[in-house]
Amino acid sequence: MRRAVVLVGVAAAVLAGCGGSSKPAKKNAAGDPVGTNGAATTKRHHRFSVPPLIDKSNVYAAAGAGALSPAVRADPPRVYVPNSKSDTVSVIDPKTFKVVKTFSTGALPQHVTPSYDLRTLWVDNDAGNTLTPIDPRTTKPGTPVPVTDPYNLYFTPNGKYAIVVAERLQRLDFRNAQTMKLHHSLDVRCPGVDHMDFTADGRYALASCEFSGQMVVVDIPKQKVVTHVFLRAGGMPQDVKLSPDGKVFYVADMMSNGVWLVDAHTMKKIGFVDTGMGAHGLYASRDAKVLYVSNRMEGSISLISFATRKVVRKWTLPGGGSPDMGNVSADGKTLWLSGRYNAEVYAIDTSTGKLLARIPVGSGPHGLTVWPQPGRYSLGHTGTMR
Repeated sequence: MRRAVVLVGVAAAVLAGCGGSSKPAKKNAAGDPVGTNGAATTKRHHRFSVPPLIDKSNVYAAAGAGALSPAVRADPPRVYVPNSKSDTVSVIDPKTFKVVKTFSTGALPQHVTPSYDLRTLWVDNDAGNTLTPIDPRTTKPGTPVPVTDPYNLYFTPNGKYAIVVAERLQRLDFRNAQTMKLHHSLDVRCPGVDHMDFTADGRYALASCEFSGQMVVVDIPKQKVVTHVFLRAGGMPQDVKLSPDGKVFYVADMMSNGVWLVDAHTMKKIGFVDTGMGAHGLYASRDAKVLYVSNRMEGSISLISFATRKVVRKWTLPGGGSPDMGNVSADGKTLWLSGRYNAEVYAIDTSTGKLLARIPVGSGPHGLTVWPQPGRYSLGHTGTMR
């Protein structure tokens, strides 16, 4: 395959040390034994099998409007909002646009992430070094699980491992997807590693390095760095989203005020789309026709056509705002976004761009998730579903 030829070539050029040693030297903050580069002493496994796409031309085919898994159909519709500065989660009823519950979490909750098997929502408590589980059937939080530096959370496409994005440590921690026991810590040499998405076959991940203007490519079965992709000096890449046809990664860049295009086969930068100031979050519509881009610094949302790779519409929030992270409702009719600097959440009609509601929440709302969402399994973040 074209991808295999290219990535094998670039892998040979990667600096030694990314794979790391397994010789025990110390324990990390969570008490896990690690090697000289943070690699866990447990042996890595390379068997890798991913659920096949139901439509090779659309990686989101299983996440279309209303396509709820039997596992989530009885879950009450809710919007879960992590308030980073309040150390709480606000729970919104999407029918009434009212906060129906607020509960405390660990310090600095950043995102609410659906588990691979769709049965748990994890609150990523970055400074608290814990993950708080939420039972989506009851909307109740459970006992926090200790992990190190969980800024964000993803899952390997075969469902075996959770990938805890340890941003301040420049690490991706591969953990048992059920118990969160550490399997392997990967030093990615990626300042500000925070968001990622996976190739259509699930074998590679492209992750953003917020503070170095570049991306890092990770071989998922081998759990090793392949290469880095430079975007631009002074850039600040954020969210990452694969195109429905699996050919291109879209990368929001908050300082470049737009979205980079990275070829998903060669991992080369191939273009740029201007969207607006502070381009930040990326979400595919349920019909996989457009990409919603939240422009945090100007209070707008740009819509990029996946077919033309151009902006086709732009919605501006009346009265301003700071649209950040979120997702699309199960029926595809509402785009939900947190207002990072305004202690509020926005509900936006996806057919008209009309602001349906502006809902007060805690301070510093960040990576909210809408639940339930269509899809067979979750790859993480606020609901990267396939």
